Amino acid sequence: MTGTDRILLFSYGTLQLESVQLSSFGRKLTGNHDAMPGFKKAMVEITDADVLAKSGERFHPIVSPSDDPNDSVEGMVFEITAEELAAADRYEVADYKRVEVKLRSGLKAWVYVKA
Repeated sequence: MTGTDRILLFSYGTLQLESVQLSSFGRKLTGNHDAMPGFKKAMVEITDADVLAKSGERFHPIVSPSDDPNDSVEGMVFEITAEELAAADRYEVADYKRVEVKLRSGLKAWVYVKA
């Protein structure tokens, strides 16, 4: 990958699971710890059978903007391809939307937040 086609994806939830990565991307992702300031985490019940099968978890974390500047959500930032970003879009259910955020490290990454 060159610098121009580098895509960063931040995950605070099931996209960090090896089972989800292998079924969605066909490989295990490597990443770095980072955080998303200005957001808070809650849980959402997943009813999509495909997502339940991939994650093995009925409740998934979901984040939304916070009024508390001290709030932050920890997770991992992964470097992925455009095809893998499309696969992540297919994996996420309608409760989520993809937005670009600035991480604590200063990197800009895509992340799925509450729709």
